[in-house]
Amino acid sequence: VGAVVLGLAASTTSATAATKLPANITKSGSINIGIDATYSPNEFKDKNGKVIGWEVDLFNAVAKKLGVKTNYVIAGFDTIIAGVKAGKYDVGVSSFTDTKERQASVDFVNYFSAGTQWAVKKGVKLDPDNACGKIVSAMTGSTQADDIKAKSDACVAAGKKEITLLTYDSGEQATAAVVLGRADATAADSPVLAYAVLQTKGKLALAGKIFGEAPYGIAVAKKSPLSKAIQEAFVAIKKDGTYDSILKKWGVSAGAVSKFTINGATA
Repeated sequence: VGAVVLGLAASTTSATAATKLPANITKSGSINIGIDATYSPNEFKDKNGKVIGWEVDLFNAVAKKLGVKTNYVIAGFDTIIAGVKAGKYDVGVSSFTDTKERQASVDFVNYFSAGTQWAVKKGVKLDPDNACGKIVSAMTGSTQADDIKAKSDACVAAGKKEITLLTYDSGEQATAAVVLGRADATAADSPVLAYAVLQTKGKLALAGKIFGEAPYGIAVAKKSPLSKAIQEAFVAIKKDGTYDSILKKWGVSAGAVSKFTINGATA
């Protein structure tokens, strides 16, 4: 397990947000963040192994408003929510779609809106709503994996061939499965897949429209005052322009939100 610690100046803190921090975080002056850095451009590693991405930039800005340092701890995507629930991490920052099911384990501070998109090899025609009998890859524990299973069940119920789901520990592996011919298509969050298609330099193309838009959320332990502190910090970085400038820098402004809710999932 690797960790990256970034020092943050307290001069730009938000007093309103900082006063809502749990006592243990205020005392330590640091916040532990579970993150799966395999989901570019949201969160990934640069050539030196440093954790970067637009979500990392956003949470660094949030932490700055809270007056605390950030300690990013690399973890498997499907282990982070359990880690937050168990107290291993103070928060989980890893493109988590806020869902009613996940809310049974943690609370979410919502800060972005993303949908699901599919991609195929360039030149291949495939409709995500008519993928019976196809092989589709996705990240383990993702909402896309659940969606593919549901589509497959619908295929079987209609007397058609099931969709074969291939799951991988990282988004990069799921995308590579299509490039290498192991899968007919891959599904991921819309900003991630758009970026992945660009990175393949013409090997992949987007398939179908974005669907199932839902909020991303920072995962926090149930009923922790940390949720309110983070929510307040997001309001502060929206007000001073930092929030919008970060999204613009990374080309993901389409998912910007005007209000930061807690547990805003509708499904």
